[in-house]
Amino acid sequence: MKSVGAWVKRHPIWSGLILLVVALIVYQTLKPKTYDYVYVSEPVTRGEVVRKVTASGKLRALNTIKVGAEVSGQVSRVAVDFNTPVRAGQVLAEIDPTRLRARVEQARAQVATAEAALATANAAAGRAASDVGIQQREFERARQLAGRGFTSQAALDAAGGSLATAQASRRSSTAQIATARAQIVQARAELSSAMLDLSRTRIVAPTSGVVINRLVEPGSTVAASFQTPNLFEIAADTSRMQVETSVDEADIGEVQTGQEVSFTVDAYPRDRFKAVVRQIRKAAVETNNVVSYLVILDVDNKDGKLLPGMTANVEIVTGRIASALRVPTTALRFRPKVGDRPKSVPPKGSEAVYVAGAEPYKPARRIVTTGLAGEDFVEVRSGLKAGDKVLVRTRSTAPKQDDDEDENAGEAGGE
Repeated sequence: MKSVGAWVKRHPIWSGLILLVVALIVYQTLKPKTYDYVYVSEPVTRGEVVRKVTASGKLRALNTIKVGAEVSGQVSRVAVDFNTPVRAGQVLAEIDPTRLRARVEQARAQVATAEAALATANAAAGRAASDVGIQQREFERARQLAGRGFTSQAALDAAGGSLATAQASRRSSTAQIATARAQIVQARAELSSAMLDLSRTRIVAPTSGVVINRLVEPGSTVAASFQTPNLFEIAADTSRMQVETSVDEADIGEVQTGQEVSFTVDAYPRDRFKAVVRQIRKAAVETNNVVSYLVILDVDNKDGKLLPGMTANVEIVTGRIASALRVPTTALRFRPKVGDRPKSVPPKGSEAVYVAGAEPYKPARRIVTTGLAGEDFVEVRSGLKAGDKVLVRTRSTAPKQDDDEDENAGEAGGE
């Protein structure tokens, strides 16, 4: 100690510098640590937890009927327009019937010709029957005379030949009658077909509804040679509609018939409409290596606000708990700064949340058991109680940053 004191006396400047450095080291070691962030917490509450599957789809009428033309020709008149209410049997359009009317008249003439041929055949059959009777009596008379020796065998043979000719003529006339009757049946069938085609020049509504699409204009020509051309689309009943939505294969396992659905459309962004899952179609649809399944939703549209073709942004409720102990979903993803984390490691497979401790930067870890997980909240079955403060994010307090600007929700990752 005497030597140290002597050295200090000999070197006062160096001694002062060393003392100052030591004082600075002690101050830096003992002064309170400053932070440029704070933890933000939210309380554990009781309330509703809802799990949803989101998707998008199109609104369709429950029964959309495509009305086409079964005959070819030029459209002479269109009687309806878009959004026109129609009744079953109402005329929608007409095709020029001139050609088909001529065909009907031709078929009627063929029927008349066939009936005249039948009358002629009947008359010929009457004459043939009369001839057969006359020749039958002549042959019997010749046979009796030949038996008594009053006439020759040649005369008997001639009478027999005349009888055979008359009988052949009668058979021929009978065949002509059958042919004439068949021609009548054929002509009448052609007349019926022509009249049917003529009636089809008037395109009528097969059911009551609303015209939602018109694909024809007056003066246009339709050709029904190979397939029926579609002229109109009629929505049979727009008071009830359906949404056809595609659900990803990762979510389809949670969707079941009867689940409640809510959706919005761009036309009414502030309105939320209700629907119910009616059908889950098992045929997979693959688009760009993404597999999805078509889900059909029933929609009540009594007010008529929804229109076919609208895009629906769908939320299918796959789970709901009315009064659950819950925490924000961000609490399960939140991790404190590395230096603030507790040293213990949570059990494998468990969920960990962090609650505010006695020291602001020393949060306490809580191991919790979770249940239904929704988009905003997660059900907590054990490990927390109502009123506990769980950490959900950090907020920067650095001078150059706005106090309300948030950093990432802690440091994500494993423990």
